[in-house]
Amino acid sequence: MAVVSQLSENLSHNISLAGVLSFIALFVPVWFAWIGATFFATRFGTDDLAHRILTLLQMMGAAAMAVNVSHGLGGTSAGFALSYAAIRFLLVIEYVRIGRRIPSTKPLTERYSVGFASSAVLWTVSAFVPPPLRFILWGIGLTIDFITPFLAGHLAIKFAPHISHLPERMGLFVIIVLGESILGIVVGLAGHEWDIYSSVSVGLGLSIPFSLWWIYFDNIGGSAIRAATEKGRRGIYYIWLYVHFPLVVGLTAIGIGIKQAASSNQEIPLPFSDLWLICGSISGCLFVQAILHLVAVEDPDIEPKTRRKWATYRIISGIVIISIAILGLKLYPAVLMLILAIICALQIVLDLRDHPHHRIFRLW
Repeated sequence: MAVVSQLSENLSHNISLAGVLSFIALFVPVWFAWIGATFFATRFGTDDLAHRILTLLQMMGAAAMAVNVSHGLGGTSAGFALSYAAIRFLLVIEYVRIGRRIPSTKPLTERYSVGFASSAVLWTVSAFVPPPLRFILWGIGLTIDFITPFLAGHLAIKFAPHISHLPERMGLFVIIVLGESILGIVVGLAGHEWDIYSSVSVGLGLSIPFSLWWIYFDNIGGSAIRAATEKGRRGIYYIWLYVHFPLVVGLTAIGIGIKQAASSNQEIPLPFSDLWLICGSISGCLFVQAILHLVAVEDPDIEPKTRRKWATYRIISGIVIISIAILGLKLYPAVLMLILAIICALQIVLDLRDHPHHRIFRLW
């Protein structure tokens, strides 16, 4: 996604608390824009001509977001607001169409249409008022987007997304973010003067997103959706859904952190801001993975005690990594990358030991 790439570029130019907060603030509407289209597609799966045209228009809206996100909290914030509003209005049209075609879905589609349209109106109005009122309206609009599925109550579960298609779509977004992170590392270091230490930093750094990819895709499944649809456990379902946001934010930030570590002076300790960026993003991803393990305890393929064990591994590793930043350890970039790579690779080893689909340790 071009907009994710642009957000990464923004963060790489301003690695500070303000830069990170701006990065997250702009990532939220990007996430809602994507998740809205994804949920509709996995819920109703329409593929007629009108749906394809609306999808094309949503893609154009996403392109407009990418164009305006560079200064999304500055000079292009009005354009960014209008882009997001357009995507939400198009989603409302999709739900209205489904409500008319399938009358049984009307109670759900009407709630969603009212909620998402209200948010879109606020975003549209925000484009014509000055900051900070503009950003206040953004916050109210995003809050409406967030709570609308909850207000739908049991209807959101009655017409839940497909039990296998939604995890596949979520996994696709994770792959896109990982790809953007790796591409950002490669492009950002093009023309960089290489030496043995920077080469080692890049090699070790690239193993980190690979490890996180491994443990995520080796354990992704639809058990959280099944728990909601079959047992009414909506809490597990919503936790599973919304913790994916900090996961994709963290994966995006990891790419920036690795690029900064590889391009830094290898003869001096990594700057404090870069240390916090990379350690915070990796530990955050591990904490999210722990939550994903815990909400998937009803997966029939893996025993609950095994998933709790994996969650413990992730939490302990995340605490160790974030402690490096909290303590402000003076580590050279290559040394830091080595430590982080080992901790992340250890997650794979521990998974291989206990995962029922991997028999490596049982061959001996």
